[in-house]
Amino acid sequence: MTSFRTGGANGIVSDHASIHSSTDDEMLDISETNPRADLDNEVADKSHGSTNLMDALDDLPPGIGQYDDFHTIDWLRDIARDRMRHRNIVKKKQEGLWEKVKSAHDAWSGWLCVLLVGVAAGASAGIIDIGATWMSDLKEGVCAQAFWFNREQCCWMDNNTFPDEDDIKGCDRWYTWAELFGIDGQNAGAYVIKYLLYVVWALIFATLAAMLVRVFAPYACGSGIPEIKTILSGFIIRGYLGKWTLIIKSVGMMLGVSAGLSLGKEGPFVHVASCCGNIFSYLFPKYGRNEAKKREIMSAAAAAGVSVAFGAPIGGVLFSLEEVSYYFPLKTLWRSFFCALAAAFVLRSINPFGNDHLVMFYIDYNEPWYFIELIPFVILGALGGVFGSFFINFNIKWCKFRKSSFLGKYPISEVVVVTLVTALLSFPNEYTRMNTSELIRMLVKRCGPEDEIELCDYERNFTSIRIEHIKSARALDGVMRSLWQLALALVFKAVITIFTFGIKVPAGLFIPSMAVGAIMGRIIGVGMEQLVLKYPDVLLSNICKPGEECQAIITPGIYAMVGAAAALGGVTRMTVSLVVIMFELTGGLQYIVPMMVATMTSKWVGDALGRRGIYDAHIQLNGYPYLDSKEEFTHTTIAADVMRPRRNDPPLCVITQDSMTVEEIEFIMKTTEHNGFPVVVSRESQYLVGFVTRRDLNLAISNATKNQEGVVRNSVVYFTVHVPTVTMGPAPLKLRRILDMAPITITDQTPMETVVEMFRKLGLRQTLVTHNGRLLGIITKKDVLRHIAQLENQDPENILFN
Repeated sequence: MTSFRTGGANGIVSDHASIHSSTDDEMLDISETNPRADLDNEVADKSHGSTNLMDALDDLPPGIGQYDDFHTIDWLRDIARDRMRHRNIVKKKQEGLWEKVKSAHDAWSGWLCVLLVGVAAGASAGIIDIGATWMSDLKEGVCAQAFWFNREQCCWMDNNTFPDEDDIKGCDRWYTWAELFGIDGQNAGAYVIKYLLYVVWALIFATLAAMLVRVFAPYACGSGIPEIKTILSGFIIRGYLGKWTLIIKSVGMMLGVSAGLSLGKEGPFVHVASCCGNIFSYLFPKYGRNEAKKREIMSAAAAAGVSVAFGAPIGGVLFSLEEVSYYFPLKTLWRSFFCALAAAFVLRSINPFGNDHLVMFYIDYNEPWYFIELIPFVILGALGGVFGSFFINFNIKWCKFRKSSFLGKYPISEVVVVTLVTALLSFPNEYTRMNTSELIRMLVKRCGPEDEIELCDYERNFTSIRIEHIKSARALDGVMRSLWQLALALVFKAVITIFTFGIKVPAGLFIPSMAVGAIMGRIIGVGMEQLVLKYPDVLLSNICKPGEECQAIITPGIYAMVGAAAALGGVTRMTVSLVVIMFELTGGLQYIVPMMVATMTSKWVGDALGRRGIYDAHIQLNGYPYLDSKEEFTHTTIAADVMRPRRNDPPLCVITQDSMTVEEIEFIMKTTEHNGFPVVVSRESQYLVGFVTRRDLNLAISNATKNQEGVVRNSVVYFTVHVPTVTMGPAPLKLRRILDMAPITITDQTPMETVVEMFRKLGLRQTLVTHNGRLLGIITKKDVLRHIAQLENQDPENILFN
């Protein structure tokens, strides 16, 4: 388990076990860069005589300006570096044809990068969808003449496009495992064989997924969205978006879904697409060498992930904007749209679902909905909010227990136990046995003439197979039996998902949440349908025309669709993006108002029972340094209450601008763990000169002592423009070029409300606290998070300590 520890008053450093392979680290090492050279050239040109001074860093060493693992990036510095780089390109544009070509390349490199990310995300999604469908069907049987076909494709060859669960004989090419063993498909022996093979295949798939994650890519487990949100907010997690994580996550998603676990592959698509975005960004130094710019590509990649997960490119862009992105300028919006478009186009070309629709749960009806139905829609929204709060509360409690108990030491054993329980309890009920996506697809459909399942056992007489509006009819015994099975499936899925989300396999939450909501919606929809059928004159009095028979058209599939949106909204607390995803997912544009009503009600009820959605709750559980911009800081504390050092702490560790030797600075770095050091005029005056990061200082001194003649441990380090001429003794070391001469500063009386907003909106790593121009202390992002945790009566030591 990765652990974190404080970097003292000035920052954060990591003390963690290496849990990813060296090849993954090599993939994610930041490329060499010279981040401040251009800026300092301008400074040197404007400084009198400074160009002739001794400067040991005419060529800055590789790694200057970059970040260590589990550190927070400096948004302002990275954005300023990129603007300086862009100004230099524009300035050189007039120097010749080659410079114009370089300028054009710089202009379109962002669009090319997101195009590659979109294509890669779409291709990955197509492969994962096809593989997951094939392995899911493998638990029940195999296509004898072409084993690589899933059940639906196998039956296409046999001209049977509607294979029914209980009518396998209608598809001669598909063999159940009982039939392969020579046992008739209707007796008890066949049932036992099917049951046994279903459990065995589930255990094989789940165990293989857990072992792959454990051995090759520990970061591939879970949904990935909480970590993506944290990374996009400016946190560095090396290896989380590497090539091994991408490969194992993709394979593990197929295995986890095929095992029949109560999880989905749609959420992890965001992680997969973000891995593609991170890898392709290294092809373009503009993004690979700048962490802030790289996050623009990753925001677009997150949009592509949702686009391929649900066939919802517009919803993907809104999801990236509403849920995961921290910094989302207008050009990122356009590129996210283009990336999502490219991903959706590639997925549509692959056609993994084998039909003409990109969406998973396409509905082919347009039955009207009535004003009176807003009441059950609101009820569905409230139930979704209650379910979301129930799920978040118990899932977080179970994850805390997992961390503090023996379960955390045996992740593969936990996966095996959860899979065994899930498979044993799922098989007897046809609605829990089937793939969760297929269950939702069945629940949102209307019952037509071609449907012979028990859920569509109505007292109807169809005279034509083409019917535009199917009127409500009395439910027969088959519907009632289905409702009991669905009620059991609802309880089972709601409970088992609590224990499944968080185990060490790639696991998403979108589809299980939607399944719970769709079951609730279908049950309420059937009840509403029968109620309106029994009392049409009372419930539809304002709709029916006088003198005409009042015939209702209540479609339970609409309720399933609305319930799915409500449950997912209750769990994730999404609103706008969720509604757009749902109508893109189903094609039900005319049902936007019911989905909006249910989603908003779900959020209100969920927020009343608990403020955080599932992803924010897991961010807090893992102690990630994430400042949520949606939460308000309402306390009256000031900067002096939060800054370090406190009253009884040792004095603030500083570096003087022209009086400390290399040996003294190295001693400070050895005896402290601070992430950076303020540079002052002298220890007596404490007037601030600038700020230097630990990484830059260490690299610069190491490079100078190895490569520059005359620089030894007794050399005086200067952070000033002018360096005195030395005739005797060791040569001085000038490090002004790594000094941030414009650090963000505040006074000790600045309200913390203002400080928190600065950290959120400027993306600060730290801010220096002064009084009458003299340095008093420092406030880091971690200090702010700890202060907020203390005010909310939470454990402040949980920040970055898990």
